[in-house]
Amino acid sequence: MKDTDEHDLARLTWPEARKRFHADLVALLPIGATEPHGPHLPLDVDVTLSTAHARRAASLLQGLHVNALVLPALPYGVTFFTDGFEGRVSLRPGTMWSMLEDICDSLAEQGVRRLVFCNAHMEPAQVKVLRGVALDREQPAPAGAQGMQIVFPDLTRRRNAERLGEEFKSGECHAGRYESSLVLAFDPGGVREEERLALPALEVGLVEKMRGGAESFLEVGADAAYCGDPARASAEEGEALCDELANLTVDAVREAWPELFERSESS
Repeated sequence: MKDTDEHDLARLTWPEARKRFHADLVALLPIGATEPHGPHLPLDVDVTLSTAHARRAASLLQGLHVNALVLPALPYGVTFFTDGFEGRVSLRPGTMWSMLEDICDSLAEQGVRRLVFCNAHMEPAQVKVLRGVALDREQPAPAGAQGMQIVFPDLTRRRNAERLGEEFKSGECHAGRYESSLVLAFDPGGVREEERLALPALEVGLVEKMRGGAESFLEVGADAAYCGDPARASAEEGEALCDELANLTVDAVREAWPELFERSESS
């Protein structure tokens, strides 16, 4: 499936945006980070992944006659876990919370009532912020109010993780086969292939050590800022993973706002 920027808000003029901005619009916000991803992937991996995910979900929603637009991606996140590696640019959790609140309020002032977080950065502190902001706006706004309801398809939840392959489900997937496959599919020029193919599979017990209090990749033994098996990645797998990311997002939108699909089916 060929994805383009045709559903990107940033590529519209303001009169074109005005035609799309109303209560039935589903706005998708790609959320990433700028942080190390091994010696073989660029620092903007999470931006690439979240944007590809959001664009494909928007294409599927538009194909179902649901008005959908992709917002410009957030390139920064809460990235304390990559402390000790050059290139990390981190926000404090409170800063990120405030940014998301401001984005929600700005869109709501223009009549948008539905927002989806498409997050590709799984650091627990970031996921906690996203869950909190979404929970604060879980209920639809009262009639006449400038509210915003948020859907967050949290990939760390078991029911979603199980759809994304064994490596992702295990948690040993930072710059491993899962992320490397997606980058091969959507930013192949960014992959340092010689380095990727030379990397051995690496299991560090990431999830268990994080639960035990570990606070950095260096602390868990991932001293090259990766774990998993990047050498086994492929662009074909990346395309299939993006399809699944888009499908689970559409499922979450349908679960939250079934009336959008009922209207499209009856029209």
